Amino acid sequence: MDTITYFKERFEQLQANPVDTHIKAMRDEAFSEFEQTGIPTVKHEEWKYTRINDFFGKDYHFTTDLKEQSFTAADLEKLQLPGHEEANLIVFINGHFHPELSHTRSGELEITSLQAATTHAQYGAIVKEHLGHSASYHKDGINALNTAFIQEGVFVHVFKSKAASHPIYFYNITDARSGNIFAQPRSLVHVAENAQVQMVETFVTVGADESFTNQVIELVVEKDAILDLYKIQNDEPNSKVVSTTHVHQVGKSVANVVTVSLNGGLIRNNLNMVMSAEHCEANMFGLYLGDQQTHIDNHTVVDNRQPHCLSNELYKGVLNGNSTGVFNGKIFVRQIAQKTNAYQSNRNILLSDNASVNTKPQLEIFADDVKCSHGCTVGSLDEDALFYMRSRGIEEKTATALLLHGFALDVLEKIRHENVRAFVEELVVKKLDL
Repeated sequence: MDTITYFKERFEQLQANPVDTHIKAMRDEAFSEFEQTGIPTVKHEEWKYTRINDFFGKDYHFTTDLKEQSFTAADLEKLQLPGHEEANLIVFINGHFHPELSHTRSGELEITSLQAATTHAQYGAIVKEHLGHSASYHKDGINALNTAFIQEGVFVHVFKSKAASHPIYFYNITDARSGNIFAQPRSLVHVAENAQVQMVETFVTVGADESFTNQVIELVVEKDAILDLYKIQNDEPNSKVVSTTHVHQVGKSVANVVTVSLNGGLIRNNLNMVMSAEHCEANMFGLYLGDQQTHIDNHTVVDNRQPHCLSNELYKGVLNGNSTGVFNGKIFVRQIAQKTNAYQSNRNILLSDNASVNTKPQLEIFADDVKCSHGCTVGSLDEDALFYMRSRGIEEKTATALLLHGFALDVLEKIRHENVRAFVEELVVKKLDL
């Protein structure tokens, strides 16, 4: 059975169930897009170096039955991030939001199912305006497939003029203990005017079978709001992840996103920063450490749609073994977006002859009063610095690890949550123990 037919049968089963008319219409439109475009191949320019269509020839367990879950609270306890006792928890199992495993500790925000938010008196308008906005930036079948199968997603609302007293931890868990799993988590987060929130995302595969997670999270940031999002990817070699993060700054606001990719079979991160108001600030920092056969692909878009906006982007990669890396960063400056300041840098270190990276920074500027720069580097470890440390009696393995940790540090220090930063630094140190 071909991929389109496989998903069409399941889509028709899903659409036969009762659902809000807006969601139903979105699904129909998205599945039509999927039928036209299919799973992207390397012939698609945006997927030139990342091959995912081969994975869809496998027999994945894809279900719309929320009851088919054996994952328990005891299983979750083994996977918790540090500080979880004081965090709001949002738990996805095989792509489905599980309220019974989730927990809201902050009175400054509300967490509910996407379906419930769609029919809510206040939240319904937010959902209808902003859900699916990422499709404007991703004209491919994999993004459309997630929208076509929107089911039990999650909606988060941070109340106006409130700072969330606890961070939000998102757990994207794939339970592959009894078969190959294809999961599609979906989230919409609304940070209201003058609100503040810290969020942490993690991806975990349990079990030895194959897992494929096609995740989309869309975030709306209103006037004078501050968003901090930390994405931690430290999964198993049998995992494949396509993670789309779409940040829409609809008012003057600050959005900070740090993405740390350490382990996994295939990782593709799509990050969009859309600045639709004057004086927005967007900061994007990424660190990716690849070894063995890991493939890590970071695609970013910064869309300056209004004047006087500022964006900073720094991605760093260390690739070893037979790993491969991809960085594609685009900055758009619309004609109206005068006085834009946009900076982008991608730096890579290759530790083995078999490791490789493809990097492509891009600027498309249609305004004439701007300050923009971009650049990339690919090289080996600094031999002079390594020689200096060796001459001071530091053994080569330790000296190499210290230099690489220093290389990573200016990304790690952007994680403002102390417990999370300490946890990630520990993972990085362990990874760099060459």
